Amino acid sequence: MINNSRMLRQICLSGIKLWFYAALLMNVSVVDAQLNPPFVLDMVHNNPGEPLTVTSFNNPEFLKKNGYTGKVMNDFTFAHAAITFDQLNKNIFPENSAERKWVNDAAARVKKNIAAAHAAGIKIYYFTDLIVLPKKLVELYHDEICNEKGKISFEKPKTIEIHRMMIDELFATFPDLDGLVIRTGETYLNNVPYHTGNNPITNGVSSHVKLLQLLREEVCEKRNKTIFYRTWSFGGMHDSAEYYLNVTNQIKPHKNLVFSIKHTKGDYHRTYDFNPTLGLGNHPQLIEVECQREYEGKGAHPNYVMEGVINGFEEYFTVKPQPGNKSLKEIASNKNFAGIWSWSRGGGWVGPYITNEFWCKLNAYVINHWGRNTNLSEEFIFDQFMDDNGITAPVARKAFRSLCLLSAKAVLRGHESAKYPFDKEWVWWMRDEFLAGIDSSAIPFSSEGKLKQAFAWYQERGILDSVVLEKYEAVAMWKEIYRLSKQVTMTNKADQQYLAVSAQYGIALHRIIAAGWQVMALGFQGDKSGIYQKNKLATSIKEYDKAWADFNLLKKNNPSCASLYKPYAFVYEAPKYFKKQGMGASVDKYRAMLGK
Repeated sequence: MINNSRMLRQICLSGIKLWFYAALLMNVSVVDAQLNPPFVLDMVHNNPGEPLTVTSFNNPEFLKKNGYTGKVMNDFTFAHAAITFDQLNKNIFPENSAERKWVNDAAARVKKNIAAAHAAGIKIYYFTDLIVLPKKLVELYHDEICNEKGKISFEKPKTIEIHRMMIDELFATFPDLDGLVIRTGETYLNNVPYHTGNNPITNGVSSHVKLLQLLREEVCEKRNKTIFYRTWSFGGMHDSAEYYLNVTNQIKPHKNLVFSIKHTKGDYHRTYDFNPTLGLGNHPQLIEVECQREYEGKGAHPNYVMEGVINGFEEYFTVKPQPGNKSLKEIASNKNFAGIWSWSRGGGWVGPYITNEFWCKLNAYVINHWGRNTNLSEEFIFDQFMDDNGITAPVARKAFRSLCLLSAKAVLRGHESAKYPFDKEWVWWMRDEFLAGIDSSAIPFSSEGKLKQAFAWYQERGILDSVVLEKYEAVAMWKEIYRLSKQVTMTNKADQQYLAVSAQYGIALHRIIAAGWQVMALGFQGDKSGIYQKNKLATSIKEYDKAWADFNLLKKNNPSCASLYKPYAFVYEAPKYFKKQGMGASVDKYRAMLGK
């Protein structure tokens, strides 16, 4: 139960209507007196090609208990990959074949997931990449469904016909499925060995419109099921107001058709603008929010982002002022606001892997409760989290709040910048469990080369040394975060211990980043001028090596510690997703030059 004095104070501050007082008088908690937006969804974004994530958020009963109305199922074994296509051609998945057994086994899992969600009292929506079709089907109908580039195309009438049949068989096979989440732009085939596919958006706005009209007619109207059409695509649908309206204005609104949009203008990066498409047009909009930030530690270290998501990130008021909206709070009263879809776990690829999801739970808790009642302030919900987790001592509460807010500042300074411009391409230097270097790269989708661009830009303006200094300022913040963590006591002692261990992880990781940037900056300047500060380089390399040694020791001595980062650039090639390039190779280049 929420403390009544805090409840009264919040009601006065936020101007909640008279019915809220009724809830108070009946001794009902604020979270029970909800605004009840249409959707409060959660998704575990399981890593493609890997075993399913072990998490309480996969349990529908846990989701129901915590107020979610539905689950987005995303194991990348898509529901529409678990059908036989017998209506079209029985030779696609022949009887008694290994391929058909795989389909039947996948269908059994889909049915089990639907039944579990409904037994818990929530709805379930299957995450769906389009286009994904059986390899045999594409082979049989290639000339009728593929364009001159060999891509399956919605400009072909047969492709639309096949998708109508697919939708018919999908809901005949899974009649209790509540709806689909549609993604275009990216097509993950890691978990569907007998299928192939590609981005259906082969003709810009026209492709989106054709696909939306098909989905609206076949799913929303004919079967009264829900479609969440993700704007996450390429070409402008996600981040261009003009493009978004060019598509959506051609689609008649329907109660079962919802557009799902990330709150950022692009992927979940700090320094990215607030998404300008939010609040536009005439369709309901679901807002996607990531809790286990894939470019910011993935829960391995403190990273509380919901204050920034709800109220506006620090940089939106300083180096990246926003021309329009800058926070969810500003659009909560918009007629299009249809709720929140949190990604409680996952996003991106591989690690770091965590065994304690405390930081994910904190972010998920706050955005979940705010999504259920947007009249509540972020701080009020944060206080409730402390109540629920037994953080009751005044000193502990003050320390925990300070620690969490400081984590967002430390991440910004350690990963991007709070003082200097940071281009939207440069942010990719650090992602998942990888740290890139300052080499160039010709490998597609590699994170190497981004820092070389950044260093060149900073050096030309004479501020590279100052940018590196900011990384050391981040280290100082992480040390303060660790100091504060020792003042926090809570009911769950494993979480309390992890709080301190994860803070130490933050220190160790950002010491590596600071020293690595220092080595690379000194080397980069020497490469340009021909004159190297060898003593400073040697000292910085020693500092870099010591930071890695301490990082490994932290992991060795603490079972709850997350898996460690790797000094390699990300490369989009399974299963390792890295080669030889990266921060380690860049540092070693200058190590070899010094003969160390």
